[in-house]
Amino acid sequence: MIDRISNANIQSMMETLRAYQTQATNTTPAAAETSTAKVGQPSFFDSVKNALDKVNDADIKADAMSEAYDRGEEVPLTEVVLSMQKSSLAFEATLQVRNKVMKAYEEIMNMPV
Repeated sequence: MIDRISNANIQSMMETLRAYQTQATNTTPAAAETSTAKVGQPSFFDSVKNALDKVNDADIKADAMSEAYDRGEEVPLTEVVLSMQKSSLAFEATLQVRNKVMKAYEEIMNMPV
C-alpha cells in the first residue's frame, strides 16, 4: 500500500516550499511570513500542512482498518476497501497537485525578465 507520510517528510516539504517562496520574493523567510499573514486566516504553509495531515490520517485509518480485518475483527470488508480507496485517491490527488505546483514554479523561473 502507500507508505505513511512521516512528520520529517512533511517538515522537509515545508522547508522546500519556504525556500522556493524566499527565492521567488527575494526576501528573508521571517519577513515573507509576517508580510503575507492576515489576522484570522491560516497561512499558506498552515493550509498545506493541514491538507497533508488529512491525507496522512486517511492512510493511517485505512491501514488500521485493514489490520483489524486481517486479525478477524468485526470490520466490514466494504468499509476496508472503501477506506483504502479513499486513502489512495487522496494520495494521488496530493501527488498531482505537487506536480502541477512544481511545473508552474519551473515555468515561472524560466520566464525571461
